[in-house]
Amino acid sequence: MEEINDDVETVKPLTPRSAIQEGPRRFPRASVLGFGLLSVFLLAVFIGLTVYCHYSDGVAAADLSTVKADLSSVTEERDRLKANLTEKTREVDRLQSLMGKGHYSDGVAAADLSTVKADLSSVTEERDRLKANLTEKTREVDRLQCLMGKEKTCPEGWRKFGCSCYLFLSTEKASWEQSRQDCRARGAHLVIVDSEEEQEFISSKIKGDTWIGLSDREEEGTWKWVDGSPLNLTFWVKGEPSNGGVGEEDCAVIKPDTKRWNDQPCKEHIYCICEK
Repeated sequence: MEEINDDVETVKPLTPRSAIQEGPRRFPRASVLGFGLLSVFLLAVFIGLTVYCHYSDGVAAADLSTVKADLSSVTEERDRLKANLTEKTREVDRLQSLMGKGHYSDGVAAADLSTVKADLSSVTEERDRLKANLTEKTREVDRLQCLMGKEKTCPEGWRKFGCSCYLFLSTEKASWEQSRQDCRARGAHLVIVDSEEEQEFISSKIKGDTWIGLSDREEEGTWKWVDGSPLNLTFWVKGEPSNGGVGEEDCAVIKPDTKRWNDQPCKEHIYCICEK
């Protein structure tokens, strides 16, 4: 028999693709960057939700223990100011008595009248400063108590904003002093504006020129609120207060068209806002 030469090449078996050992896979840079941005976004969302949970009515709700500590500190400061104010008021009374008598009541030494006047002026200024500080601390006590969740309820017809109640008297017009007395009779005072938010709130509700609790009746050019506190935050119309050139515009109003303040004669009869 003839020999048959097998010239067929040996065929290597196919190796499955999964059996081929591959090197470590590499993610595209774009994918890595995308994952990074997603992580940052999720972190921002988490922080935002955390912050949101600590906010109430748009005002930051401080940690209760911190608010309590602040309230205690401010209350102590307020009580100290009260005591100092009482002491200074007594000193004012004593100096005024000396000026009337012309000598010290204990007869130890004769007081020079000019010296007594200087002392009286100094002590009176200190007393007024203490009054203003006491008012400011009392407001801070009220604000902290509000933050602690002591909900304030308003009488019927009054509108609540923040920690205060407001009554918009827009049916009867009166002078600034009459309006002030009317608010006092209701256990309130002519409105005192402490923030931009409060200014925006009250100016959005008025129907005409409206008195606020601000005047320079005691000293021309020195504007004070009805509680004696100085004017720090202002919302005057440009060019105001102008005093009208006659020295009689000593009381402040909110104008409905500009939603800002103007000085006008205190005897004018217009609307007002009470606050408590």
